[in-house]
Amino acid sequence: MMQFGVSDSVADVVIKCDTCNQSRRMIEAFDPPKENPLLPICAGYHPHLESHGRCCDENKQSLRMEAMLLGASNTWFPINLSALAVPQSSVSRLAQLVEDHWSVLEKAATKDILSAFRAIGQLHAFEDFDDDAIWQQVAAKRNTQPDEDDAHEDLKAPEWDAFTAADPTRNTDDFRLEPVAVPADCGSYFEQVVLIHRLREARALVGFTRIQSAGEFGEEWSVPPERRAPLANGSLTWVPSAEVRGEGIFIQFNEAAVTSWLQRPEIIALGETFLEAHRRWRAARNISPPLDGFPGMRFVLLHSFSHLLMRQLALECGYTSASVRERIYSADPQAEHGPMAGVLIYTAASDSEGTLGGLVAQGQPDILDFHIAQALKQAELCSSDPLCADHHPYDQGMTLHGAACHACLFSPETSCERGNKYLDRRILVRTLSGGVVPFFS
Repeated sequence: MMQFGVSDSVADVVIKCDTCNQSRRMIEAFDPPKENPLLPICAGYHPHLESHGRCCDENKQSLRMEAMLLGASNTWFPINLSALAVPQSSVSRLAQLVEDHWSVLEKAATKDILSAFRAIGQLHAFEDFDDDAIWQQVAAKRNTQPDEDDAHEDLKAPEWDAFTAADPTRNTDDFRLEPVAVPADCGSYFEQVVLIHRLREARALVGFTRIQSAGEFGEEWSVPPERRAPLANGSLTWVPSAEVRGEGIFIQFNEAAVTSWLQRPEIIALGETFLEAHRRWRAARNISPPLDGFPGMRFVLLHSFSHLLMRQLALECGYTSASVRERIYSADPQAEHGPMAGVLIYTAASDSEGTLGGLVAQGQPDILDFHIAQALKQAELCSSDPLCADHHPYDQGMTLHGAACHACLFSPETSCERGNKYLDRRILVRTLSGGVVPFFS
């Protein structure tokens, strides 16, 4: 290997064979000529498993391997599924307590062991129930057969039901909420505000992708099997997972206001523009069908508002901007669990258990009213305007956002559900470009 020039880039590296004395520049491996491909056909080999799997091309065509720099950020993207532990409305309080304390109760092989656990204070939450009732419920759970249906269930639907119902009587050690009044100036936009004083989130690594992140396919569970690399050979009985605890603020939008705004001609036209940007984005990455997975303008509205409020709250709540996360609840009325229109801004950490109270404190009506007003005011003008305000979703390159940039709406990768795509502050407030009737008039 020889190096020319002053940099270590692949364009300055030459590979020479000592036997035949032929040489080629390394840059040719990254951008080979079509008439003379240098790399072999992909054989579906998984280096981390030391085995061959299915071909990565769903059309069964022969694909050539692609060269990548060692340590490149797109070498692999994790597919993480996360869900919040929320009370189930269809089960009794005792059944919910058994579910929440199953890590302890599953070790009780007999009723005497259960009584011993209660005697040493490990099951203080069951003080309203006797040993017989608890043991009967434990036996019922132990005899329940696991659901072997592989069909995906929307993880956000139970969370939406728990937040919108907002019943403090069903609070548990890992889920404690408090409905509060809607800020005075937001009564026509929001249905309710719920403070989540304590929540528990489970995160599981179920696979990974290469080149394209899981967010390119929509929700992470929608990654097609042929684009997902397995974690192990054969079927898995477990995956790496972790539990974290935190706090958050849930805001439910007024469905009538959202529906009325979505029916405006300017919003319908902007939705068609975003759909075309979505199609071009997926077509450029060979994700088929290109029109699938478009979240719609309802999601763009909720997503843009979430990013705006996250940036504002991070200045006051005491948590770093990278630790404040979002969960978007968006579904049209005709969808299976629709309609949904709400955002959860929360933080969850394992070290301090994420429950310092700084974020929840910002959700009190007067304080949240101030933060929303400040966030919307700052969104009217960006330091990158007029370039940011005039940004087209796809005319100025392969992007998937409107008036949004790092100076106004973009958030850290750990905070955003969709990789800073489907954002546009023009639909929230009036900007320099105009042309769109904002939701917050």
